Amino acid sequence: MGTYNWQLFVLCGFGWFADNLWMQGISLTLPSLSAEFGISEKSVRYTTSSLFVGLCLGSFFWGIGSDVLGRRIAFNVTLLLTSIFGMASAAASSWGAVCLMYAALGFGVGGNLPVDGALFLEFLPDASSSLLTLLSIWWPVGQLCSSLFAWFFIANWPADQGWRYFVMSIGIITFAMFAVRFFLFHMFESPKFLLSRGRQAEAVAVVHGIAFRNNRKTWLTEEILDAVADGPTPPHRRRLATTNIVKDRLASFSAERILPLFSNHQLGLTTSLIWFCWATIGMGYPLFNAFLPQYLSHGGDTSASTVASEITGEAYRNFAITSIVGVPGSLLAAYAVDMKSPWLGRRGTLAISTLVSAVFLFLFVTMGKSPSSQLAFSCVEAFAQNIMYGVLYAFTPEIFPAPVRGAGTGVASFLNRATGLLAPIIAATVPGDGTTTPVYLSAALILAAFVAMCLIPIETRGRQRL
Repeated sequence: MGTYNWQLFVLCGFGWFADNLWMQGISLTLPSLSAEFGISEKSVRYTTSSLFVGLCLGSFFWGIGSDVLGRRIAFNVTLLLTSIFGMASAAASSWGAVCLMYAALGFGVGGNLPVDGALFLEFLPDASSSLLTLLSIWWPVGQLCSSLFAWFFIANWPADQGWRYFVMSIGIITFAMFAVRFFLFHMFESPKFLLSRGRQAEAVAVVHGIAFRNNRKTWLTEEILDAVADGPTPPHRRRLATTNIVKDRLASFSAERILPLFSNHQLGLTTSLIWFCWATIGMGYPLFNAFLPQYLSHGGDTSASTVASEITGEAYRNFAITSIVGVPGSLLAAYAVDMKSPWLGRRGTLAISTLVSAVFLFLFVTMGKSPSSQLAFSCVEAFAQNIMYGVLYAFTPEIFPAPVRGAGTGVASFLNRATGLLAPIIAATVPGDGTTTPVYLSAALILAAFVAMCLIPIETRGRQRL
């Protein structure tokens, strides 16, 4: 662990930052889109569905792309695409055009979490494994930045202008992050990727380059890699063809890859429970968070009109406060996952934060009858959910054995995005006023995830990643 790794922590954090910058940013534009294009408050939620379509396609495509083209190309191109289509959405002249641009930027931003998280993990020493959890601190920071810009632009300009200035500004921020990655930082290609492409000499050179950047020395040579390789063929002669990589990724969803995840009772139970958690959280999280600006704009009044006509700065101010409170959650998560208390560690921290999240979702909808009470409950909610997601992203890859890790985490990610895609559809079609039922459903789903977490029989604290 040294200078290069810490620089990579910041640059990979840009991906997490951009993910929530745009996810929350799009939710913040919903009231303005409803007002400008005359779309009902429930129907405008389909806008979020277009984003999730892009997220689903992007996470799958860039997951494969990072194995075919290299981590470095995917690392840079995802932010470039996000910034281009994000800024282009500011010029959209119809609701349909807005949705199309949001889907396109979702395709770019959808690759950030799988690519950046995997890249950082491949450069992270085992002794610093908690930093993978700490990487999630960039997520609430992205939400905070988005809420502050929305508070400034959307709350102070007419409805048909404020949201355009807002998406243009966060598009410029995203492009600036791409520029820092591409022009100001020399990123080494992942040694794991280089070995998979038969480029062993380059992989060894990268390790020496990182050691030099960190002011360290390394004993690694090609001869040492040959000596420890399994089988008579040295690793530099092995090369994975592009078609084989694509087939390998698609095979992650085949019975041949999935069945080993159920090879014994403990692993099978763990796999089922963690997949269930990802699916329920994937739907429950956006049912509340993707429409939180709409809920806050009502100030506890469920009899608000179906089309937003005026958005007050108070709603955006409260959303900004909620975002600030979420930041310490990620810091606490990184500390708690390695604590030796039987109530904490990976599993305990995850379960407690999920339970708190579910409880305060119920309180938000049952007792949040004023702006101040809604603000208080949403602040606790943001704090708990940032702990929950931070631990979940680090805990999941550690659960699965190395030979089936790709299949296990791949299906988990797919279920999370797929159920997230359904959340806006449910929120837009659910009977009633659309301001209470989605939150009740979100609370029930998060509570179900808590029950599943309590039943997971594996704790990975203190284990070395294989």
